[in-house]
Amino acid sequence: MTEHPEHRPPHYTEHDVQREVTELETRSATAARIFDLRRIIGGLFVVYGVIVTVTGITDSQAAIDKAEGVNINLWTGIGMLLLGVFFLAWLKLRPTVLPPAEDRPEEHPGA
Repeated sequence: MTEHPEHRPPHYTEHDVQREVTELETRSATAARIFDLRRIIGGLFVVYGVIVTVTGITDSQAAIDKAEGVNINLWTGIGMLLLGVFFLAWLKLRPTVLPPAEDRPEEHPGA
């Protein structure tokens, strides 16, 4: 049985393989930065902090009296904002850096 040319596996050059590896490493680094927990936690704390702070600013005197005279929503919202800003500043000052390729463990399914 003869093999048809369209059924042969494609031949990859060393340059093609190296380019593919570089592209995958770039994608991996981008995914690591996007899904960094500091970004997610910081963003959520900032969003909820704004909501709770606005609630605290617009609280009635009855709500404040119910909390023993403390505007708990305002103080909690400010605390959440500060924590969220801390996480986002930490992310900005110390970004995620992947170790060099030679330091990362190789993933071999049969090993």
